[in-house]
Amino acid sequence: MENPALAPSLLSYPRYRPGLAPAPFLPMSRAEMDALGWDACDIIVVTGDAYIDHPSFGMALIGRTLEAQGFRVGIISQPDWRSADAFRALGKPRLFYGITAGNMDSMINRYTADRKPRSDDAYTPDAAPDKRPDRAVVVYAQRAREAYPDANIVIGSIEASLRRIAHYDHWSEKVKRSVLPDSKADLLIFGSGERATIALAHRLAAGEPIEAIRDLRGTAFMVKPGWHPEGFVEVDSIAIDRPGPVEPHRDPYEMEPEGATAGATSVAQPAAQPIRIVPAAERVASRKADRARQVIRLPAYEVVKDDKVMYAHASRTFHLESNPGNARAMVQAHGVGPGCRDVWLNPPPVPLTTEEMDWVFGQPYARRPHPAYGEARIPAWDMIRFSINIMRGCFGGCTFCSITEHEGRIIQSRSEGSILREIEEIRDKTPGFTGTISDLGGPTANMYRMACKDPQIEASCRRLSCVFPGICENLGTDHGPLISLYRKARAIPGVKKVLIGSGLRYDLAVRSPEYVKELVTHHVGGLLKIAPEHTEEGPLGKMMKPGIATYDRFKEMFEQYSKEAGKKQHLIPYFIAAHPGTTDEDMVNLALWLKSGNFKLDQVQTFMPTPMAMATTMYHSGKNPLRKVSESSEAVDTPKSGRQRRLHKALLRYHDPEGWPLIREALRAMGRAELIGSAPRHLVPRDQPVILDRGQGSGEQKTGKASSPTGARRAPPLQRGGGGAGRPRGRS
Repeated sequence: MENPALAPSLLSYPRYRPGLAPAPFLPMSRAEMDALGWDACDIIVVTGDAYIDHPSFGMALIGRTLEAQGFRVGIISQPDWRSADAFRALGKPRLFYGITAGNMDSMINRYTADRKPRSDDAYTPDAAPDKRPDRAVVVYAQRAREAYPDANIVIGSIEASLRRIAHYDHWSEKVKRSVLPDSKADLLIFGSGERATIALAHRLAAGEPIEAIRDLRGTAFMVKPGWHPEGFVEVDSIAIDRPGPVEPHRDPYEMEPEGATAGATSVAQPAAQPIRIVPAAERVASRKADRARQVIRLPAYEVVKDDKVMYAHASRTFHLESNPGNARAMVQAHGVGPGCRDVWLNPPPVPLTTEEMDWVFGQPYARRPHPAYGEARIPAWDMIRFSINIMRGCFGGCTFCSITEHEGRIIQSRSEGSILREIEEIRDKTPGFTGTISDLGGPTANMYRMACKDPQIEASCRRLSCVFPGICENLGTDHGPLISLYRKARAIPGVKKVLIGSGLRYDLAVRSPEYVKELVTHHVGGLLKIAPEHTEEGPLGKMMKPGIATYDRFKEMFEQYSKEAGKKQHLIPYFIAAHPGTTDEDMVNLALWLKSGNFKLDQVQTFMPTPMAMATTMYHSGKNPLRKVSESSEAVDTPKSGRQRRLHKALLRYHDPEGWPLIREALRAMGRAELIGSAPRHLVPRDQPVILDRGQGSGEQKTGKASSPTGARRAPPLQRGGGGAGRPRGRS
């Protein structure tokens, strides 16, 4: 496998076609290809999104970087998947089809957390629904194979990333196998794909067959059982993270004692042995062997689909092998008998350097939708047209969010100069710009240029979060570079205001009062969204989020600096209902906290189990993969029934009469009937408002004792998302 220290720079490759000029837009038709003088495309990117030539959209990002390497790249956007005809529109690609579902996972794009079809699609012209299939990566790959059976098929994007091994699928309520055997793809590229995609294109162009390309980091593929590169040693996952002694649950508010060994815990009881006992000699040998030449054997698909303990163990093992500095290859068997095949995963990609990030974001993007869409409105474009992505990755490790599984924990930042030049491009080139930059951020607003203080410690670290249960002493939390960027950005001529719209990591922000003052004084447009997610210790511990006291401290600073600036500004908190580890009592306490602060949330979010997230493992298995897993290890209770999930959502919207009957019923069952009444201390009133039919009178609302919410007003639509999978901006 590639040595992280020796990963070729994206800027080091000779251009495949030295004279290839940038296209105004990557072609989506034969006519556009003819206008460019192309007889064929080297690479065709198939995407479930409308083609917007902007670096916030994956098809443009990959397409333009491949173009800069001298490859002819075409786009097939939102093809009719019911036949292979649309996949022949640009002819056969010389090198490969690049298949992507788009910026979002197709199932999250199409369905709510309650599995109800969405009525619109933000990534489609005029937000039209049903322009992509369920499980788009699999369907598109199959149709591309039908179109040209001998073409190379490469799958990628967040949908492929999150399904690269056996995973729990919320929509079928089953553990599904890796996306590779279903798609019949030759290669899967996971994570940030520029490094692997560019290397692959050059090697294929040099005549190397795709089935021989097995050493690229950030790729996965199918192999025969027993295959491995020369010199590799296979290690059973039980040997390195044996489902063994139970580690006591860690208090999320507890700080690491001075001088304590990271992760040190006491042994509570012996472990169950789900498969076999690994001899001590084998475990010692696995620790001593060269990690770079090891491959970890995960429990097979046929095991994890039926055994929830082993599913949780596999999830834990997988996440512990996520640091590019020390991650090992992994392999997982799919099938039995003669049909058995292994899914092989190489280690994650080496993060991009600042120079490489600048190069990727500095390509000649048109910064608008393809002209083929005419005047159609594309909501996702409206949301980001005046925003700038300044970094990638997130070291928060929130268990419900899939950003880490896709982009990694190591922050990859652009240079200040690159970002300021993009602001000038928006000012000069983007139609409709009135002087306001809507966001300078990324997965989080304030992790720009943050990193471990020691590269050697970073390369060897196996923590799942740099900020939980407390901020690591080795993490650099200097907000100085970000403050400098903010000041220079708003000083650019023609820029009137620079807002921050990405999720703010407030436990980092409170360490820099200067940053909070800068943010509040100059970069809040009246409302600042922030995501404490919950108030109670149980769910916060399962989310790996800081305690609510940290939010309270940030709120004090926010209000202080708003007052000093003479501005009336407000925090808008986000919370998750029905997260694993959340009890009805937890949600009642959260509702009381919201009521005490007079928060009346319009948009609320119910937990959605996204593929491969650790919270999804808790949801499916009932086990906590943040600790070693066994039959008798910590159980995680999760709201799963439709009624309980509706209750938790209703408690977040305690002010909405539609949910009052359900809340009253639950409070009585919990022995909390004292919270029912009309006094300020009560959560919901005793009586239900009734809306009279038009035939009964004027239609005005009166108070009665209706036992059902049929006459109550409907709540606003559920907010998109639920696990962070595939959103252009993350929550923190």
